[in-house]
Amino acid sequence: MVTGASGFIGAALCAQLARAGHEVVPWSRSAARIALSTGQPLATRPVELCDELPPGCLDGVDVVVHLAGIAHQRARARDYDAVNYEATLRLARTAHAAGVSHFLFVSSVKAMGAPADDAARSEEDCVVPDEPYGLSKWRAETALYREFGGTSLRLSIVRPALVYGPGAKGNLQRLARGVQRGLPRPPAGGQRSCIALADLVEILCGAVAAPPRAVRTWIACAEAYSTQEIYDLVRGALGKAPARSWTPLWAWRVASALLDALQGSGDQTTFTRLFATEVYSNARLLSESPWRPRACLADTPQVLLQAAAQKATQPASGRSSQRPPEQPDA
Repeated sequence: MVTGASGFIGAALCAQLARAGHEVVPWSRSAARIALSTGQPLATRPVELCDELPPGCLDGVDVVVHLAGIAHQRARARDYDAVNYEATLRLARTAHAAGVSHFLFVSSVKAMGAPADDAARSEEDCVVPDEPYGLSKWRAETALYREFGGTSLRLSIVRPALVYGPGAKGNLQRLARGVQRGLPRPPAGGQRSCIALADLVEILCGAVAAPPRAVRTWIACAEAYSTQEIYDLVRGALGKAPARSWTPLWAWRVASALLDALQGSGDQTTFTRLFATEVYSNARLLSESPWRPRACLADTPQVLLQAAAQKATQPASGRSSQRPPEQPDA
């Protein structure tokens, strides 16, 4: 069973699991339809994770892959906790009671808190996060360890870095749209670890096929890029000549502050998102699994253009809800 099955990561994961021969039970907040390997669209089961789960909803399920959560939103702290922490723990308890053998929680590197320096971080290099999104993921991880470590429920936690691929949302999408619209070249500085959607799906499928015998946490990441490097890749994908100059850092700091004043900064300021260094190590994952990175953003920068184009063609939505929507993290 996969939660967040109609989202960016969930839809790709369900398709790959079906191709591998698994029987997939997709959950989402609505009965959205996803495409599986048969070519026939499959309706997801509408389940509101913040409510009491229906009796018998996990009967016959061997593995739960929990992707659903609030991401890319300026939500209230209590809403992050309700969806990313409390609903996760409720689902794990339901899974344990139903005899599910393996609970795979897709968390985030944000659960590790803010970096102390520019060095690549391992799974143990953690501090308590000081922003609501990361804190809600950290609380979920901590509660799962405390309650299910040593039980019959096998528990694995995957912390993806920044995920890119066709249909990606968030900071990479916004940067690609900016380059298309004539955004000046940023200066050098800062790096962020990334991972391709296809690579992340392969990691998750591998964990489903061969669950760990003990509680394990892995960082899912591959290469790292600076904002300037991503900018140059997008320009190249657009067929534009490489930009030779750049706008100085102070100008980006002023522009970022103005944008935050107009739109709000969310969990991080715009300047931090663009120029901070957040680099992670995948050494544990490489040593404990056969997975090896296959994709590279430098080889396929067109995925950023596809994400930007998708955003530009999406119709405006007038949907409103008392709860923020559950989305897969990226």
